Amino acid sequence: MKRSINLLIGLLAFLTASAQFDPQMGQYMYMPTAYNPAAVGEGDLMKVAGMHRMQFVDIANAPMSTWFSFGSPFVIGKTKHGAGVRFLNDRYGLFTNQALYAQYAYRQKLGNGYLSVGIDLGFVNVGFKGDSINLNKMGDDYHESNDEALPTGSKSEMKFDMGVGLYYSTPIWWVGASYSHLTRPTIDLSDGAEGVRKEMTLVGTMYVTGGYHFRLKNYKEWMLTPSAMVMTDFVSWDVNLTLMCDYKDRYRWGLGYRIAGSVNILLGIDIISGLQLGYSCELPTNKLLLESYGSHELYLAYGFDILKPKRTNKYKSIRYL
Repeated sequence: MKRSINLLIGLLAFLTASAQFDPQMGQYMYMPTAYNPAAVGEGDLMKVAGMHRMQFVDIANAPMSTWFSFGSPFVIGKTKHGAGVRFLNDRYGLFTNQALYAQYAYRQKLGNGYLSVGIDLGFVNVGFKGDSINLNKMGDDYHESNDEALPTGSKSEMKFDMGVGLYYSTPIWWVGASYSHLTRPTIDLSDGAEGVRKEMTLVGTMYVTGGYHFRLKNYKEWMLTPSAMVMTDFVSWDVNLTLMCDYKDRYRWGLGYRIAGSVNILLGIDIISGLQLGYSCELPTNKLLLESYGSHELYLAYGFDILKPKRTNKYKSIRYL
């Protein structure tokens, strides 16, 4: 069974190259700049954040993703802006993906909140470990030991990439939309075999997110925050629904559900003022649960004031930015 599952993971990883390419995350509400450049510089805090996700633990060649971001708001005259960088290191099956982007957002006051327009500009480097393929291990007569459609060595290529986004937020709710891989970069993994071209096109993914903070009327220290993320490449789609419960704006826990087939348990705490730690455990609702220990995510972020420094010991939270 495990050999079949491992083969399935490899095949799904290859198919993902022509479908939704970007890795998923369960704690999407804490790191919006990972998928929407318009969220960079949101609020009045400079923020450094990182997240690491291990998917389908105990299954060989399962996806593993690491995100890192740095962002800051700044003011030019009477206008507000945001800028930063984000980095992704992703591994799935025999594929690797490293991406580095510079982010910029222009923020305009609108109603009770701010409307931001943002852009990602950077490079994506995709590789394939063709020298790790061994079709002879399949133990059947169907697979040939040499397949001209597969690279025979480790190949990689770097291409220019960009994404765009919109983000609107108020003190109690937010909504955003973004689109990745707007340039549809094509990665050439050819190894010189005559007449055989091996390439993949990174198809863009659209993200739509939103959430709302409900402060309980008779229990001011408690707050409920439902949120959602919709992802689609206009061929396939997925929806992630989450409900978080906060106590004293410092301790939080919640549940999530992914329509593609998983449930998520989330925990979080603000260790000290501005320093936030989060963890999630995502369990598949299909037979993959019998073959793995689920998917695990660790999140760490620190935010500090730069626009309006205050000499106060008042506790501050970077729960949602």
